[in-house]
Amino acid sequence: MSDEPKEFSRAVENLIAGFRELPTDRGRSKRRQTTELGSLVDELLVKYRISHDSLEHSIREKWPELVGVANASYSHPVVVERGLLVVLVSHAVVRNELFLHRESILAKLKKLPGCADIRGVALRAG
Repeated sequence: MSDEPKEFSRAVENLIAGFRELPTDRGRSKRRQTTELGSLVDELLVKYRISHDSLEHSIREKWPELVGVANASYSHPVVVERGLLVVLVSHAVVRNELFLHRESILAKLKKLPGCADIRGVALRAG
């Protein structure tokens, strides 16, 4: 047998509260087991990858080296989705330049750690 007291349903709790002339519980929330704050924070850090650099962050750091400083000032890598790196480009000439050199950019990208699965570069106006 466990040392913890048995939990009753809300109806039984309210019946006992009525006998003892205590206020009844009319809320809808369920009682949950309490967890330690440290383990909860650790779980959230892992779940949302807060403590680790994201793939996009490492690409943003190396972006001027990948496309050149002039092109990097008019373009911004945003997200990797379904194997494509989505890049927002604010100038039409830079967009055309990146489009023409997308194969060499992709080859440089694949050399970065964790970027071997990127299949292409999608350029969007922005």
